[in-house]
Amino acid sequence: MAALNSFLKFFMPKNRVFFELFEQVADNCARMGTVLKDVVAETDFDRRGSLIKQIEDLEHANDELTHSIFTELGRNFITPFDREDIHYLATSLDDIADYIYASAKKINFYRVNPNDMGMQKMADLIEQGAMQICIAVKELRDMKNMRNITEALVKINSIENQADDVFDMSIERLFRNGARRKRGN
Repeated sequence: MAALNSFLKFFMPKNRVFFELFEQVADNCARMGTVLKDVVAETDFDRRGSLIKQIEDLEHANDELTHSIFTELGRNFITPFDREDIHYLATSLDDIADYIYASAKKINFYRVNPNDMGMQKMADLIEQGAMQICIAVKELRDMKNMRNITEALVKINSIENQADDVFDMSIERLFRNGARRKRGN
């Protein structure tokens, strides 16, 4: 009987493993969004670098967690949900971390003005979006409250639309101010 139980355990999904890994990745993404907001607001270039190092460390931690998800995917015959969906979610969360880190590096590289309202608003929206992603991912564990997942996804879509507007307004302002400088105004 013990041998049969041991054999059957091989086929049982490791629900906790996948969900724990996804939740850790989502938590790190939310922290990265918060630190990115701090980066944008920081006026001291050296302190900004220290904050970017925190984002880099979180991004590297997420890379390790993503590799763990892929390893578990290869180890487990039965998964809590579709294998392609697990892969897609892991890759998408990794992309979020990569984009936040890349943005932080560019903010420092280009010495972005911390008083720029467009940058401040964009960083705030990134933080909000990352927090909503965290909420949605944590609800995947038991899928009992689909309403919370749906609400988080609707908020993410709204945040994305706001970010598009902030981006467009910032580009418009950049070109408008650049044209003034060229004319000597």
